[in-house]
Amino acid sequence: MTDHIVHFGSKEIRFRLEYNGRKTLGISVTPDLQIIVKAPVGASIEKINQRVIKRAPWILRQEDFFLSFHPRTPARRYVSGESHLFLGRQYVLKVTHGKKNGVHRKRTTIEVSIRKKSTVKAVLGAWYRRQAIEKFSEIAEPLVARFARYKVRPTGLYLQSMRSRWGSCTPKGKIILNPELIKAPRACIEYVITHELCHLIHPHHSAKFFDLQRKMMPDWEKWKEKLERVMA
Repeated sequence: MTDHIVHFGSKEIRFRLEYNGRKTLGISVTPDLQIIVKAPVGASIEKINQRVIKRAPWILRQEDFFLSFHPRTPARRYVSGESHLFLGRQYVLKVTHGKKNGVHRKRTTIEVSIRKKSTVKAVLGAWYRRQAIEKFSEIAEPLVARFARYKVRPTGLYLQSMRSRWGSCTPKGKIILNPELIKAPRACIEYVITHELCHLIHPHHSAKFFDLQRKMMPDWEKWKEKLERVMA
């Protein structure tokens, strides 16, 4: 593969070019924002660049879409006085030392008690994960029921830490959610779950996929943008 750059207005589009035995040129955008172009052997770079520029609006839409799923919460120090999110609300972290590990969420604070040799990050992370298991199932239940009209149902709801996505749907119908999503507002979580449920019917981001997503959640764009802002 070789790297190439074209310009579309003020935008710079950097793509990786691979020649192979295919007969037509294909362009894809990966969840980690790589643009891959696969071209027939012998295709000129001029024609390839022209095709990339022609497809630039679609490429930029795909980049914006995947970018909204990138967890970008800044690095934390896990010390008292630090601000932490839970379901879209800001809480002040309060750290104490005690005989056992524990986390208690109060009106404006999240209080973490830790034993010697334990870390606040590990204790708080385990608490967030337990909350995610409970809340995601609660939020998903009525959404799954709405999709029953299409005779589809996920085979399971799972948590998995993902570097560049908030959720995914496997070919076998498993919906996987990033536990970091528990820090986002409830409606943002509903958006991600709805998005993955739509994939049970339309595996790709086709026009029919977005038509269905709009039908099931008319204001999905609002919550997509909110997710990007809150978790930036």
